[in-house]
Amino acid sequence: MNAFDHFLGALMTKPFFSPATFSFLDQLAKNNTRPWFNEHKPSYEQTVRSPALAFIESMQPSIQSLSPSFTAISKKTGGSLMRVYRDARFSNDKTPYKTNIGIQFRHVAGKDVHAPGFYLHISPQECFVGAGIWRPDSKALGKIREMISDSPNAWKQLTDNKTFKRLYAFSGDSLKTYPRGYAKDHPMINDLKRKDFIAISPLSQEDIVSPNLVKLVHQRYKAANDLMDYLCNALELPY
Repeated sequence: MNAFDHFLGALMTKPFFSPATFSFLDQLAKNNTRPWFNEHKPSYEQTVRSPALAFIESMQPSIQSLSPSFTAISKKTGGSLMRVYRDARFSNDKTPYKTNIGIQFRHVAGKDVHAPGFYLHISPQECFVGAGIWRPDSKALGKIREMISDSPNAWKQLTDNKTFKRLYAFSGDSLKTYPRGYAKDHPMINDLKRKDFIAISPLSQEDIVSPNLVKLVHQRYKAANDLMDYLCNALELPY
């Protein structure tokens, strides 16, 4: 057993999150107003934000062991914990708060959710880990498509890996037609049509409240290591 395995073992003492975390998120969904949130902010701090920040801090060695180019920043704002406040400017849904916990361990070169990253999603409806890049800009998307077209065997090898296929499935949007510059009968056309390159691996609420959460999330992220390496290579970023 190496030093990192010893570290993971030492973490298995008490869970970060609890059933109260899911209860608060459920209540927030039913009372998504500023007055209710302000009245119940101590509960938010106790059951959501503080556990999330503690989890992020405990994930720092794990993320560094996967790649020194990714960050785990335990800060209330500007770190790995995504804001609870919704940007409702361009949405028909004007509720002010997100009803899930979103945690992203993103690449040092990235400044927002569109950067390559490892992700954890916690909500009463679904929990999952994710790896990849969501809604890359047109330049980044072009580079990824070019990489898949030029290096299809490496892409097939990582996506056909038994462990990866058992744990992950690709999610996100795809073009209805083929992308410009590629033939509609290109052998990799289904992957070239993707607008998101995100792989999702489901978790249960029992997983989230388990004392083994850091170890479990680390194992899932490790299974997506080749995907992250491939995407960073396509974007000319270190991994």
